[in-house]
Amino acid sequence: MSTAKRTGAPSPELHAADSHDLIRVHGARVNNLKDISIEIPKRRLTVFTGVSGSGKSSLVFDTIAAESQRLINETYSAFVQGFMPTLARPEVDVLDGLTTAISVDQRRMGGDPRSTVGTATDANAMLRILFSRLGKPHIGPPSAYSFNTASVHASGGITVERGAAKTKTVKATFNRTGGMCTRCEGRGSVSDIDLTQLYDDSKSLAEGAFTIPGWKSDSQWTVQVYAQSGFVDPDKPIRQYTKKELRDFLYGEPVKVKVNGVNLTYEGLIPKIQKSFLSKDKESLQPHIRAFVERAVTFTVCPECEGTRLTEGARSSKINRKSIADACAMEIRDLAEWVRGVKEPSVAPLLTALQQTLDSFVQIGLGYLSLDRASGTLSGGEAQRVKMIRHLGSSLTDVTYVFDEPTAGLHPHDIQRMNNLLLQLRDKGNTVLVVEHKPEVIAIADHVVDLGPGAGTAGGTVCFEGTVEGLQASDTITGRHLDDRASLKEEVRKSTRALEIRGATANNLQGVDVDIPLGVLSVITGVAGSGKSSLVHGSIPTDEGVVSIDQSPIRGSRRSNPATYTGLLDPIRKAFAKANDVKPALFSANSEGACPTCNGAGVIYSDLGMMAGTATTCEDCGGKRFDASVLEYRLGGRDISEVLAMPVTEAEEFFGSGEAHTPAAHKILERLADVGLGYLTIGQPLTTLSGGERQRLKLATHMGDKGGVYVLDEPTTGLHLADVEQLLGLLDRLVDSGKSVIVIEHHQAVMAHADWIIDLGPGAGHDGGRLVFEGTPADLVAARSTLTGEHLAAYVGG
Repeated sequence: MSTAKRTGAPSPELHAADSHDLIRVHGARVNNLKDISIEIPKRRLTVFTGVSGSGKSSLVFDTIAAESQRLINETYSAFVQGFMPTLARPEVDVLDGLTTAISVDQRRMGGDPRSTVGTATDANAMLRILFSRLGKPHIGPPSAYSFNTASVHASGGITVERGAAKTKTVKATFNRTGGMCTRCEGRGSVSDIDLTQLYDDSKSLAEGAFTIPGWKSDSQWTVQVYAQSGFVDPDKPIRQYTKKELRDFLYGEPVKVKVNGVNLTYEGLIPKIQKSFLSKDKESLQPHIRAFVERAVTFTVCPECEGTRLTEGARSSKINRKSIADACAMEIRDLAEWVRGVKEPSVAPLLTALQQTLDSFVQIGLGYLSLDRASGTLSGGEAQRVKMIRHLGSSLTDVTYVFDEPTAGLHPHDIQRMNNLLLQLRDKGNTVLVVEHKPEVIAIADHVVDLGPGAGTAGGTVCFEGTVEGLQASDTITGRHLDDRASLKEEVRKSTRALEIRGATANNLQGVDVDIPLGVLSVITGVAGSGKSSLVHGSIPTDEGVVSIDQSPIRGSRRSNPATYTGLLDPIRKAFAKANDVKPALFSANSEGACPTCNGAGVIYSDLGMMAGTATTCEDCGGKRFDASVLEYRLGGRDISEVLAMPVTEAEEFFGSGEAHTPAAHKILERLADVGLGYLTIGQPLTTLSGGERQRLKLATHMGDKGGVYVLDEPTTGLHLADVEQLLGLLDRLVDSGKSVIVIEHHQAVMAHADWIIDLGPGAGHDGGRLVFEGTPADLVAARSTLTGEHLAAYVGG
């Protein structure tokens, strides 16, 4: 074809195989999508934008990527499919032109304490093989360097059957050398529960020895289980217990006991506390319970392995004077240089592969991490970039890559690097689909799809489809706000007192001394890995009434929803109970009002053994979760299931006046609307919320707290350009109400709106951790002395 163009000859007809250059979606109805139809060009970079909740993820992840994954799974044999999750076909009429989809979302990596950056990628596995081949002294196979593998030694007789009559007992031994520290079991830290915070050992159970919140009353069932279990003497002071009594009291295995004629389960106090308090999201606990947990539980570095998670043997084996623990503790960019210095022809292919993986970390801007960093501590943006690593050097082409806000957590300085990576993937012949709000990323798109116009039920339609220039000229919300630029404030608030931080050395901080002003809006900024979170979360004194709102996932089952998490359901239940003269418990799907068929879940879960379970809507309640008799009770003409199906804005109006007027519920709903969650259904499962939505839900919950200092970690994550203005208004209202607000943020609009900026850097990891600027945004723009200053000056046109 190119020859024809050079010679001026007419182009030959397009080959039939080259005509499939579009992904066609017709009649998509997943979640809030309203029967939409679009065509997406292949081998191009397409950005999907629109306000939060407009249907971007529903289209890209839940429709296109989900169907691609389902079709790929169907190519395997039935036996192999038995080990894969069973995926339902998305609600869509036609999906045509799909290619293999690789989803790189912002889901946080598992919070398992044994999961690290090294184990989440292939780097740790390759390092273990390297040390098992070259480490001196040689201590065993790769498993000997793994903190997830325990050493096992066994011997005994085994029965070998050879035909009907020939059986023989043979002595056998089994040995496996593992690298797991036996004290901390590969976790690197040990947790201690302070027993003095659980009970007064000078008292007996009958005298009220328990000091645990809610365990004081003698009539309380939990206390009675211990007193009447038969394992301990309820009239004897705890300090006089025998060794057996104390062991049963603290660590007893679960066992059925009869208390006042009722069968109950008795288990030791320590596992009981772990299940009752430590397994729950700390943020969702009531303030006095949260204070108890912080008081009673301490986490300390394991004294035997010094936090390395490894046995002494694994730490003694070295290459070029470095053990595997030393290698994993190094910043990845330094580790990459160390690996380059290992010259051994016998492991050359392994060294090459390891080098490529480590260089990918540096290329993607994560060179400041170490392989022993717990994966649960990574931000959503960092987790997403770690997942990208295995795809950077891939030889695959004609693949569809799907990204969810890849610039989350990135400083403006780093966004250009991310853009280059996205373009690099596209230029290899791949289709790149990106859900994004940042104008810098939208600007590089070949094709833009704008969804909206609103969120939730007000969204789900295609408002614009075309080029970036066409989007700018369009009258959509995104088009109108694409060129928005926040201006510097003419006058900033003045602070009268400050939080003093002296000699901060958490993580990579290098003895930072700084005063964070109170009573104003302070913004902590700097490139990713410069030490912002270490300064705020690791150095601010906790006795200052600090309310910390980070992006950690909210723990909760599929039964949890905004109404239960915020405490909104309590006043709603009471209002229904009062209006109908019945018990409040009837209006809880987790209590007496639950549908007996599905136990209030709304769906029936079928366990299919080795296959993934399936969920079908409960036929008796139709997914409403409540018993039919409960739905006969009404408040303001609505039953409880109809109220839980309301979006926040509708519920706010419903409980604001008329028969359903409930001030306590209205106040919580106002807060949810204030943080930009007016589109959320109050009964929507928490498991369906994005990271940004979870953080704003936490913010709404904590807005009623009495703490004087609010710490927010990147609150603009997941926010549309139009919503950032609303967030700035909310931050202003918090400060004007007498609160101090400290924000860790990269968004230039928030920086420009600040009263005081603290900039850390100049780089990441050991190149950061220093204070490079503190002052007003105007001073930062005028000085242009830091990377942040340069980008903020360009943003405001200074």
